[in-house]
This record gives sequence, C-alpha cells and structure tokens, in this order.
Amino acid sequence: MKKKFEIKDKKAALMWVFEIAVVLLLAAVVSIFFCQSVVMQEGSMEPTLKTGQEFLINKVSYKLGEPKRGDIIVFKKDAKEHSSLHIKRIVGLPGEKIQIKDGVLYIDGNAYKEEYPQISNPGLAEQQITLGKNEYFVLGDNRNNSEDSRFAEVGNVKLKYIEGKLWLRIHPLKELALIAG
Repeated sequence: MKKKFEIKDKKAALMWVFEIAVVLLLAAVVSIFFCQSVVMQEGSMEPTLKTGQEFLINKVSYKLGEPKRGDIIVFKKDAKEHSSLHIKRIVGLPGEKIQIKDGVLYIDGNAYKEEYPQISNPGLAEQQITLGKNEYFVLGDNRNNSEDSRFAEVGNVKLKYIEGKLWLRIHPLKELALIAG
C-alpha cells in the first residue's frame, strides 16, 4: 500500500512540474510576441509617467483596432531599424484638423478641453494641420516640455510607426499598475 501512495505522489509532483513549465512557456511566448518593454527616457509625459519607469507595450491592440484619442502610444519617428522609441498621448486622429491658438488646442475648430496648462509653443500647429489617412497628432502630457508632433523632427505619427499601446507599468515594482488611456 505504501508503494501505491509513493507512485501517486510522484505522478502528482510530475504533473505539477509539467503545469508550471507550460505556464512559464506560455508566459514567455506571450511576452516575446505580444509585449515589449520600454523605459521612459524623458520628462515629456510627467506627471503621468516618470523618467526611469519601465512599461510593457501591448503590440497587438492596434492590429485588432484603431488607436483612439487619449491613448498613450509608443512609436518610432521613422522606419530605421534602430530608431529610438518615444512615448506620447494621441490627441489628433486621421482626417482631423489640428491647431494651437493662444495656448489652446483646437480639433476641427473646437477647443479641446484638457487638464493641462496652456501650451506656450504651438510649433507647427500654429498653422492648421490636416492629418492624413493613418496619421496621428501626439503631445506629451508635459505640454511645455515635450518634443512631439508640434515639431518637424517628430511631426505627424504614421500608424505604421506605432509600436503599440502603453499597457502596464512594471518598474518600480511598488508602482505596478495598468496604464489608463
């Protein structure tokens, strides 16, 4: 009777090890193919995101749906393989007209209500910008300290350069949280 008990325990232990291995393998596959980590390198999204925080990007969300106003995205400026990644918030959608007058963001001629300070430098958006198909206008939450779509170096962000949607803050661990927006 003791031998049967030992065999049963060994089977249970092997099954437990197998289940853990499958879960770890599945987590690795999901992480590799559907997520990517990125570190906030600049203060352009403060106070929402802080320099040095690390995040996971959801790389699948925009393959299944379109980016929305308010989404915090990770993008490259161009198609170069080693282009740096940037994190900004989408404020303008394809086909919309964007302008910044007297420190206020206008979308299709209507003032966009925001909880951010007035914008001191309208940049390219001093003149009305019409977004093309699959183009997005992005701003940093730290509106007056952000290199974003207002400047020629970034400009309008094309959908094909969007790496994904910011999804989860993973570092520092005590601030682990889903990212709203």
